[in-house]
Amino acid sequence: MQIIDILTEEFHLRKEQVEHTITLLDDGKTIPFIARYRKEATGSLDDQLLRQLDTRLQYLRKLEQRKEEIRTAIAAQEKLTPELEQQIQAAKTLVETEDLYLPYRPKRKTRASAAIARGLEPLARLLMEQKPDLQPETAATTFVQPEQDVPDTTTALQGAMDILAEEMANDAALRKQMRRFTMLSGTLYARAVDDTAETPYRNYYAFQSPMEKLAGHRILAINRGEQENALKVSIQLPEGKGAAIVVRKYVKNQSASAQLVQAAAEDAFQRLLFPAVEREIRKSLTEEAETAAIKVFAANLRQLLLAAPLKNQTVLGVDPGYRTGCKLAVVDAIGTVLDTGVAYITLGEGIKMEQGKETIRRIMTQHHVTAVAIGNGTASREAEAVVSALLKTLPYPAAYMVVSEAGASVYSASKLAAEEFPEYDVSLRSAVSIARRLQDPLAELVKIDPQAIGVGQYQHDMPKKELSAALDGVVEDCVNGVGVDLNTASFSLLSHVAGINSTIAKNIVAYRTENGAFTDRKQLKKVSKLGPKAFEQCAGFLRIPNASNPLDNTAVHPESYAAAETVLQSCGFSLAAMSVQNHPELLNVSKQYGIAKLAEQAGVGIPTMQDIVQELAKPGRDPRDELPPPLLRSGDVMELNDLKPGMELMGTVRNITDFGCFVDVGVHEDGLVHISKICNRFIKHPLEVVQVGEVVKVWVIEVDAKRGRLSLTMISPKQA
Repeated sequence: MQIIDILTEEFHLRKEQVEHTITLLDDGKTIPFIARYRKEATGSLDDQLLRQLDTRLQYLRKLEQRKEEIRTAIAAQEKLTPELEQQIQAAKTLVETEDLYLPYRPKRKTRASAAIARGLEPLARLLMEQKPDLQPETAATTFVQPEQDVPDTTTALQGAMDILAEEMANDAALRKQMRRFTMLSGTLYARAVDDTAETPYRNYYAFQSPMEKLAGHRILAINRGEQENALKVSIQLPEGKGAAIVVRKYVKNQSASAQLVQAAAEDAFQRLLFPAVEREIRKSLTEEAETAAIKVFAANLRQLLLAAPLKNQTVLGVDPGYRTGCKLAVVDAIGTVLDTGVAYITLGEGIKMEQGKETIRRIMTQHHVTAVAIGNGTASREAEAVVSALLKTLPYPAAYMVVSEAGASVYSASKLAAEEFPEYDVSLRSAVSIARRLQDPLAELVKIDPQAIGVGQYQHDMPKKELSAALDGVVEDCVNGVGVDLNTASFSLLSHVAGINSTIAKNIVAYRTENGAFTDRKQLKKVSKLGPKAFEQCAGFLRIPNASNPLDNTAVHPESYAAAETVLQSCGFSLAAMSVQNHPELLNVSKQYGIAKLAEQAGVGIPTMQDIVQELAKPGRDPRDELPPPLLRSGDVMELNDLKPGMELMGTVRNITDFGCFVDVGVHEDGLVHISKICNRFIKHPLEVVQVGEVVKVWVIEVDAKRGRLSLTMISPKQA
């Protein structure tokens, strides 16, 4: 089956959708560009599906390349039969392909290869025939050659059995059957290396699970426990069943030679086949668990990046600390730093504490700060208590939020931060970053390695290449989905725009610095190294507020400007008026006129016309504005001991895993809502119901102050 046919079948798409998508990808078009501006070609496939299709395409191409390499290698040995070639061609995975190549792969020295070198292969063939009248001892006498390290018939027969055992273990069909049997009937066992040791893996000190029921997060936890020498792990089959499969396939009768073949079969299973299958299965399960974990991490990251910004507010960022004090940074509504300082408010009482409080009160009133972002690291609890009390003394209303500072220290010590804030030390840069995270999560978090943001499970155990590719894809999709202000975007934000690499991003900033603000998208063509292909990819994602052409502040691509003007004229609206007002009524007018008719008049497809109308109705629209605002707090700080079972609270979802979600309810320790407590119906994964950043209502189930654990439910006690 051809690659296009496979993708068509697997993704349930039309053949032309797949063909056009592959053509666009091979032509170097970016996925955000394809998803947004080539909907007619792809049938409106979204960015996530396009990435899945691209990943699968690369795998299938790699598979075909490997098949060709294997065919060539076997043909060079003059052992490529029509039947084997057909089997290679029919293989659907790399594992199946490698199984077929196994008997022909150049090997390191083994017991079987040593026996072949001693001339014992003909004896192995005799034994495998299992003739009733064959006497193995008698047949072996012919192969006794002391000068070839075959001093007696016992050695000769053992060598022949070693050859048979390796051949059986390399049987591709048998390996496939053994893998299937192990997954259906095997059990994974985990045992403690030292059951008195206190480790995070105590839940797995006496663990067992059928292979087919193993959850991905358990596999990753067990793997880590094994790597840290806390656990011993093994897969076991029902007694005697595994070897019986090999024996049934190769033993034909009860003859003397058949008994030796049976011994070889049992040896093949015990020494070669099952250990190899066990390694393969554990590797396969790990890869599946990693793939699932990366998907969860990517979904969490997407939701975090697309969290609602806190617009039109001046924010105080607080990077808590003990000995060195809390670093402060005030940023205005567009993120410009207005003031910085240090307040010693987390250690003891006395003059320093009062001075620290006065510093915060002064800096807030001077700049009319209405929101405070407090980092959730060391001394966060103490800083939160002081800030919460201070807010009540202000002459105007203000609130605060505890913000994840994951990766902030990495960013603040980076070359990028030094270039952005050369006048501030590392800790003050961190305070600025914390404030900006509350204002615009997307613009600030793109400056940080996605792997350092910390919304996932076992992300540090993931294969770096696959994790990086997935997370970079999420960042790219989010940045382009929201759009970027060409005149205010940082180098980091620009470098994630479709078609723009780090060099071009730096050149855009340099051009902006030298020539002033962009007033027209066409000016991008003057930026060094930003050629026609890059312009095609990036132009639609870059916005210019107050541009001479109002369309430059929309997601309408320059290639569709004529179509956009046709729409406005046909529906009785003015392009010039777009710069001073939106046209929400255009949605109804265009529907009455007919989207299909407009598309035909403008010479574009219906999906493109629908996008154009949406943009003209609300130019410069930020999709995040439709989300609920972040949950700010202004009341007294609660401790874990303040919570009682049954208490109703509002909280923010901070992280999602396979087994549940973690919710910040304002007590420093995030509470776990187990997957079974998220809703009244069965769900396969928490992502079906909740997302990172979502504000949810929860009820307390149990408080374990000693272990710092909080159990919550999202199911109302009235419904339980």
